[in-house]
Amino acid sequence: MEFRQIPGSNREIGLQMKSVGEVMGIGRSFQEALQKACQSLEIKRNGLGADGRELRDQAQLLHSLERPSWNRLFHVYDAIKLGIPFKTIQEKTRIDHWFLKQIEDMILTEKRIEKFSVDTIPSELMFEAKQKGYADRQIAHLLRCLESEVYKKRHELNIRRVYKLVDTCAAEFEAKTPYYYSTFETENESVVSDKKKVVVLGSGPNRIGQGIEFDYSCVHGVLAAKECGYETIMINCNPETVSTDFDTADKLYFEPVFWEHIYDIIQHEKPEGVIVQLGGQTALKLAAKLDKYGIKIIGTDYKSLDLAEDRGSFSNLLKENNIPYPNFGVVESAEQAVELSRDLGFPLLVRPSYVLGGQKMKIVINEKELEEHVVNILNDMPDNKILLDHFLEGAIEAEADAICDGTDVYIIGIMQHIEPAGIHSGDSYAVLPPYNLGDFVMTQIEEHTKTIAKALHTVGLINIQFAIKNDVVYIIEANPRASRTVPFIAKAYDEPYVNYATKVMLGAKKVKDFNFAPKRNGYAIKIPVFSYEKFPEVKKELGPEMKSTGEAIRFIKDLRDPFFRQIYTERNLYLSK
Repeated sequence: MEFRQIPGSNREIGLQMKSVGEVMGIGRSFQEALQKACQSLEIKRNGLGADGRELRDQAQLLHSLERPSWNRLFHVYDAIKLGIPFKTIQEKTRIDHWFLKQIEDMILTEKRIEKFSVDTIPSELMFEAKQKGYADRQIAHLLRCLESEVYKKRHELNIRRVYKLVDTCAAEFEAKTPYYYSTFETENESVVSDKKKVVVLGSGPNRIGQGIEFDYSCVHGVLAAKECGYETIMINCNPETVSTDFDTADKLYFEPVFWEHIYDIIQHEKPEGVIVQLGGQTALKLAAKLDKYGIKIIGTDYKSLDLAEDRGSFSNLLKENNIPYPNFGVVESAEQAVELSRDLGFPLLVRPSYVLGGQKMKIVINEKELEEHVVNILNDMPDNKILLDHFLEGAIEAEADAICDGTDVYIIGIMQHIEPAGIHSGDSYAVLPPYNLGDFVMTQIEEHTKTIAKALHTVGLINIQFAIKNDVVYIIEANPRASRTVPFIAKAYDEPYVNYATKVMLGAKKVKDFNFAPKRNGYAIKIPVFSYEKFPEVKKELGPEMKSTGEAIRFIKDLRDPFFRQIYTERNLYLSK
């Protein structure tokens, strides 16, 4: 569910579908599969329970059980832990008694674990917890210690993951599909080959800001790595995707894109490295852990990935290269934000660091709005650094995607947004190639793209967003990874750009080795798709926080096309109100 990015929406679930994606957990028991599914959700929970985030208000719990929302399962757990009788829970939820007993058993297991420390916990109890799907982080919470201490302890006790083959033949014939899930037993069915290997981290569940476009990139990356002679290993938990088809990669691990699971697979398979820049923010946010544990990141290294995310360091890079950018600052409190706003001037674009789909991003026009929004961000995301940019009113927005090998840069596409800057790029109509930027502006975009790609030591894909005002091209942000527009450009120009970029990441090819031949015939328009019919009570205004749940492509021969003229007029009239 994406209620957090659709403020004002009715969060109750019922006959009408409101979800935008799903995950699947596979285990040897219901409890293990349930925990793995919860670990895959990417909602800042370590699983079902055992993280200190239980709701303890009985009235709130009873109301939630009676009027279900996205978090009902967590509240069922909380209600059982609080001691609300099964009969009451069952009357309000109609959930079968068997499932409630399974969750109760998990809570009883947690109470047994809490009686011990990491040094005294019996081997049998640790093994039982792992068989029930508990992450090391959850066990660490119960034992009042660090996750690393639990990891060390279970390895001392020889409690390690093994991998089981998914039997796609239902035992009628021998299954030979390379499709695995983890569990805690003694027999391991995943045989490690002596081939050179590469791991591709998947994009996790579909949601606003992270959709199927990243799975497109993962699949094409896998196919390219195969062509380069690598055994390809895919890790993902989304059953809706092509990457989790058992015949896409050489080996598929249907596991949460969650550090503990990924690290154990890497320890088991011992790949040459891991590709993170194709799976969107889900994969990218694991780059820091990979770097910390000395695991090679294929393509652009962690230092460059982090530099692009750190607005202060990135702006220093722009300054060193004489590239314009809006005045900005970084704050950690509402007081600092108000003080900084007096230097930057309103309006201000306010956004937290390291988020997806413009989450919590907002344009504010006075100190009162600024203070309220910063407090809201810090309440939801404690210790997050908050970026304040002077907002360029009336600017034109554009973006470019490129492939870089560290030396040479090839720009695969430049798009112009129909809406002015201030609307999230995922919610904007984008036209490829631009329809009225002019040679002077286009030259600046091309020069800035090449300069930034090389300055960031990009190896692979990079996306850069621009705001254009008075013929000056300002940099909004740069993302040295696959963007949601890469599949759009690849399909518009009929070129396998992700294939090329992956071969560059692997060091198998240089940019100059490719014979780029895009089929440029007219214009392609990226059309955002919204799910407002599911939320009729929600205001439909667009802004910096993304709301679209998908996109479509439309080809036109020229700018006299009625469709282009209609949307151009409609969007600008709507936004001028």
